[in-house]
Amino acid sequence: MWLNEVTSAIGKWLANEQMWMDYGWRIVRILIILVISRIVIIAVNKAIIIAMDNRESKRLNIQARRMLTVGKLLRNVATYVIHFVSVLLILSEFNIELGPLLAGAGVVGLAIGFGAQSLVKDIITGFFIIVEDQFAVGDVIETGSFKGTVEVIGLRTTRLKSWTGEVRIIPNGAINEVTNFSFNNSVAVIDLSIPYTADINLATEIIKQTTAAIEDENLAKEPVVLGVQTIAAAKVTLRIIAECKPNTQEAVVMRLNAEIKKALDAHQIALQ
Repeated sequence: MWLNEVTSAIGKWLANEQMWMDYGWRIVRILIILVISRIVIIAVNKAIIIAMDNRESKRLNIQARRMLTVGKLLRNVATYVIHFVSVLLILSEFNIELGPLLAGAGVVGLAIGFGAQSLVKDIITGFFIIVEDQFAVGDVIETGSFKGTVEVIGLRTTRLKSWTGEVRIIPNGAINEVTNFSFNNSVAVIDLSIPYTADINLATEIIKQTTAAIEDENLAKEPVVLGVQTIAAAKVTLRIIAECKPNTQEAVVMRLNAEIKKALDAHQIALQ
C-alpha cells in the first residue's frame, strides 16, 4: 500500500510541468551568469594588461618581472571578486537568503579588522605602493629621515639599504611621504674656482673642450659650462652642469673633476 503511494507521489512530481519549466529557466539563468562572468573576467584581464603595459613603458628603468607580478595580482583579485559575485547570484537562484550570509561575513571581517588594524593598514598601503608604482626595487628613495636603495617591497614592509650599509625595515603603513630619486635623470653640478687674474675665456674654452671629449655611460647629455657663478676678491667661480642617469651624479662629478683638473694643469691654470 505504502509503495503505491510513494510511486504515485513520485509520478506526480515527475509529471509537474511547471516545476520542470522553473528548473529549466533556473539552469538557463545560471548558464547566462557563468557566461557573463567569464566575459567580464576576460575584459577586465585585458584592461589590466593594457594598463600595466602603459605603466611599464613610462618608467625610466623597465622592470618587466615586477609589472608581470602586479598584473597577476590585480587579475587574481578581479577574478576572485567576479567569481564571488557570480556565486552569490547563483545561490539566489536556489532561493537562498543572502542577507544573513553577507551579514555574517561582514561581522567576521569587522572583527578581523579591529583585531589587526596596523596589519591591515600596512597591507593596504603596500598594495597601493605596488599598484601605483610609487617606487620599485632598486630605486633610491627617502622617507622620513632615512635615504636608501629599495631592496624588498612586500605587502607589509619595505626594506631599504643606505649607501653606508645600514638596513632599515619600514612598515608600509608608516610610509607617509616618499621622495624618489630614480624616476628622472639627475643633474651633476660642479663649481670650479680659478684665480681672479686667470684668463676666464681660456679657462672656459678648455673646460668646454674637455667635457665634450668625455665619454661616460652615465652621462645623458653633454655637460654645459654655464659661465661665471660668483666673483670674489681673489677668485672667480665657474659652474658646470651635466645631466646624467638617476643617482649617478656623484660618479659623474668625480669623473669631470679629475678630467678638468688635468686639462687646467696642462695649461698652467691653478684651482683655488
